[in-house]
Amino acid sequence: MTWKTLDDMDLNGKRVLTRVDINVPMENGRVTDATRIDRIVPTVKDIQAKGGLPILLAHYGRPKGQVVPEMSLSHVLPALVEALGQKVAFADGDYAAASGAMTAGDVLLVENLRFAPGEEKNDPGFAGRLASLGDIYCNDAFSAAHRAHASTEALARLLPACAGRLMQAELAALESALGDPTRPVAAVVGGAKVSTKLDLLGNLVSKVDHLIIGGGMANTFLAAQGVNVGKSLAEHDMTGTAQQIMAKADTAGCAIHLPVDIVVTRDFAAHAANQTLHVESCPDDAIILDAGPATVARISDVFTTSKTLIWNGPLGAFELEPFNAATNAAAVQAAELTAAGALVSVAGGGDTVAALNAAGAADRFTYISTAGGAFLEWMEGKTLPGVAALGGETKGETDG
Repeated sequence: MTWKTLDDMDLNGKRVLTRVDINVPMENGRVTDATRIDRIVPTVKDIQAKGGLPILLAHYGRPKGQVVPEMSLSHVLPALVEALGQKVAFADGDYAAASGAMTAGDVLLVENLRFAPGEEKNDPGFAGRLASLGDIYCNDAFSAAHRAHASTEALARLLPACAGRLMQAELAALESALGDPTRPVAAVVGGAKVSTKLDLLGNLVSKVDHLIIGGGMANTFLAAQGVNVGKSLAEHDMTGTAQQIMAKADTAGCAIHLPVDIVVTRDFAAHAANQTLHVESCPDDAIILDAGPATVARISDVFTTSKTLIWNGPLGAFELEPFNAATNAAAVQAAELTAAGALVSVAGGGDTVAALNAAGAADRFTYISTAGGAFLEWMEGKTLPGVAALGGETKGETDG
């Protein structure tokens, strides 16, 4: 890939406009999960170590071009100060003056970019005003790279540009998983609806050797094969599309793996009475909430014979015990293989991260992406404007 990193740039004495994602969850004015803030620390520290002055550009929420006090980045400032272990200046007015006043060792945080209408409109004028604040542009917000906004796309074309450490790690992980992976490659795709992941499934069947489908999506594929899924969540109007995806997979030599046994219940609730049945034995009044142990055993066999794994989405209703069993067991198996050096594992997506954390497996995966939409769009083979603007490639691209 042709994008540059911090190692390729002369930062000494330079003001570095650094696009970060610190759009963190908050409650009562306090940050409740500082993971995204913690992840930008290596980039900020490296810029400083190279003599640069980091000017942090970020958004919070969706103020839609209006000043919304509740969405001010000033609320995030205390957590940022704690993570960096130093004072951070905050510019909520004259950005140019704040930038000009910086001296060695300083860090500056600019107010929520989305307060300006020009940010989400990718306005060249707004990007130009941002560019005037610095000498070099560094994008460390892969999670915002799927948006062609002024701070992610237009600005990158106005200054010498590079990827920050988090962006660099994310792109390297994605490249190893789907751009030029070690085969065989397996993908786990779960979630509620086939309709929300059509592009993802269509791209993956031409890229991976094994596609494991779980969650409500699996019910739609089972229904497409004429299997009764009772009252389970399923998109019966999408069975034709599911059949097309299976046909495309067959042509591409991609093996699709669906549940062979199921855990059913009559109540969508934790600890509801349940039973494990053969996949073709679902009662008419039952709902499928998880895959059974025979399915987990087959998934484990796929993991054991694979070299690369991409994971997006749970295998069942992981929020409800005991319907988290399949997700937990498969996650632990993948984690153990990764820890043993037998598997490269990359996972992403909100539910995925939560499920892997709940299983106690996340810290043993090769890479966990917190990017959400950008991770999904990359898996779908779409060009990410924020990466393209750095002069690089998005390695999830579709053939032709």
